[in-house]
Formats: sequence, C-alpha cells, structure tokens
Amino acid sequence: MTTFSHLDRGDYRLPADLSEKMLTPALTIHLPQVLHNINRMIEAVSGDANRWRPHIKTTKIPQIYAMLCRAGIRNFKCATTREAATLLQVFRELNIHEADLLLAHPLLKSELKRLYQIAKYYPETNLSVLCEDPGQAEHIDRSIGIFIDVNPGMNRSGVPLDDEQRILEIAQKSGDRFRGLHFYDGDIRDNDPMVRRQRAFDGYARLVCLVNELKEASFECDEIVTSGTLTFLDAIAYSPFELLSGTSHRISPGTVIFHDVRSQNAIPDLDLRPAALLRARVVSQPAKNIVTCNAGSKSIAAESGDPCCVVLGDSTLTALHPSEEHLPFNFTSNCPERGAILSLIPMHVCPTVNLAEQAILIDEDGAYCVAEVK
Repeated sequence: MTTFSHLDRGDYRLPADLSEKMLTPALTIHLPQVLHNINRMIEAVSGDANRWRPHIKTTKIPQIYAMLCRAGIRNFKCATTREAATLLQVFRELNIHEADLLLAHPLLKSELKRLYQIAKYYPETNLSVLCEDPGQAEHIDRSIGIFIDVNPGMNRSGVPLDDEQRILEIAQKSGDRFRGLHFYDGDIRDNDPMVRRQRAFDGYARLVCLVNELKEASFECDEIVTSGTLTFLDAIAYSPFELLSGTSHRISPGTVIFHDVRSQNAIPDLDLRPAALLRARVVSQPAKNIVTCNAGSKSIAAESGDPCCVVLGDSTLTALHPSEEHLPFNFTSNCPERGAILSLIPMHVCPTVNLAEQAILIDEDGAYCVAEVK
C-alpha cells in the first residue's frame, strides 16, 4: 500500500494559530491540491471539460463546487436531492445557466417529489434522473430528463445489460425525455491494470452495441455516462465511444477531486494529490508499541478494511482496526507524543467527507475558513 512518501509535507502545513485551537478530529481541505487535481483531470480528457461529469457525492462543499464551475465544468452527477439543491444554488450565484445535473440514484415518491420542487425553483438548469422501470418512466414529471440505469454486472442497481427488451421499453415510455444511458462499472477493481482495462473494454463494447440497437429502434441516445475513478482512463482510451454519431460520452469520477489511498494504488501515474486530510490528535498509549488517536469510524471511513488510512509523512505508523471514536496505530520507530497531530489520508475519501459536518478550507497563503459539508 502506498505511503505517499513523494509528497512534500510543507504543502499540507497547518497555520500555526489553527493547529493550536483546532478541535479534532477535523476534516481539512487543501485548496491548492484541489485545483491541481481538477486541472489534471481536465488534462486527462485532452482539455475538454465537457467530457467530464464529476460525481459530487465526494466533495459535498459549495466552495468546491464553485471551483469546478470556474474550471469550466458544466455537467455534474450527484446522489441526493440535498446535493442537487446545493449545487444548483451555486450555479445561480455564479450566474451559470447552461449547466446539466444527473441525479444518479434511484428516486421514488417523496424523493422524486422533492426533485420536482428543485427543478421548479431552478428552471435554468437541466435536471435528469435514473430510471430502471418502464412503469415509472411514463410517470416522471415532464420537467425531468431520463437516463436508463444499466447494470453492467455490479448488481447494485439498474437493468441488466443483456435485457435489451426492458431497456427499449423504458426508452419508449420516456419519449422525448429520454437522455441516454448510465453505465457505472464500479465492480471492476482488478489490481492488474491490463486485466482491468480488458474487462472495461468488454463492457463498453456491449454498451456501444446497445446504443446502436436503440438507434435502430428510432431512440436517439444523446449521452452515455460511464466510469468512476478506477476505470475512467480505460473509458477515455476506448476509441469506439468517439465514433458514435450523435452520442456524447462522459466519464463521471468524483473521488479524483480529493483523491485517496485506494485511488492512488489503482492509478498512481496520474499525479493526483490528496486534498482532504483528517487531522487527529494522539490521546493515548495503551500498549508498548501502540498509540491511539481520536479519529475512529465516526470520522474516517472504515468500510474498505484495514488499514483505513495512512499517516502523511510517517510510514512507521500503521493504522489498526478503528472503533467509534478511537483509531490505534502500531509504531515501529519513535513514539508520537500525546497531543501530537496526525495527518490522516483516508483509504476511501467519499464517506470520510460525508461523516463530517464541517470542513476547514486552507488556501496556499495560509488563509482558512470553515465550510459546511452538505
């Protein structure tokens, strides 16, 4: 597992007055690293910001949404109606009228009603939702576009990829609200990049065939949305996407904006930098070679297994299994002093951000402010 030993700790230095008064655990967001990652992603799509539909469930902070907008991003994806309302308010404050948002999570009844309210309040933005049921498609409000949620094999949601009849029926029921296909291949997590690419290409070939079948049935597919963090480079490299006439292809990774250990292990050559660090203090030494900090599973994501993080600048500390408010570390060199601040880079940053109510945004000049996590 990577230790991020190539990073300059000076790039993550806390302002002196902040480190003295900061209540821990605290989520800190380093804005220069965020901007670096946004720029690297735009470079990865050959400078075409229109090719990236970032999933904002990772970031959940209005100021970060604004940074993406200022970089030229106009197509987004989110998971909750709260994220949708927050992003659309950012669009309005920045006087952006040509933006497009896909709420990429199955919505029913009260959640759909809430989305309709948001669409009515922000008519200047194009809103779409996922659908996997022909019966639901015909009842979705006319103000909302429809993407068919296609299950590529992850078995989390969506219509099975080989159920062409059901997909065609949803397109038919959607009518002129039909926007395209959503194809999240998050089940592809092979460590070997060549194996990962071949599996991704196999799925994309079937997706292209599906797009052509829709067109043969007179259903125009305006857009296909694929790929989270682990496969987006494969999707960019899949040339048949660029040959589809009248169909745009967009990737939708969101973890890349803040980056994390899991992503670094999978795509180490992209030169992304961790931007969201959890700061915690050493509070105990319960055993000879163990110290404990005050960041447990209530503040850092633990669902990816142990270790749940690495410590910036200290490879001698290895995170053990967290409990709710405690995260013990085995140490093999000098024992960290009680009260010392550890800078934790999460294994999985998305739920780590979601666990925080607030984040401290730190700029290059040391200026900082507190932001709400939405």
